[in-house]
Amino acid sequence: MPIRINVDVMLAKRKMSVTELSERVGITMANLSILKNGKAKAIRFSTLEAICKALDCQPGDILEYVPEE
Repeated sequence: MPIRINVDVMLAKRKMSVTELSERVGITMANLSILKNGKAKAIRFSTLEAICKALDCQPGDILEYVPEE
């Protein structure tokens, strides 16, 4: 998939656990794991906004376009 999800990178930069992010955002660990592992097919803007707020970042810090070869 040409869209890469960099939640792991932002979690490491903010020294935050997946559990803490899950609690702050109000998303289940299972759904956060699906997103984090790049298995998600979509993300709601409200969820993206909550993640950005919790991680103090911009959507472009989390989502990255990587062209397929």
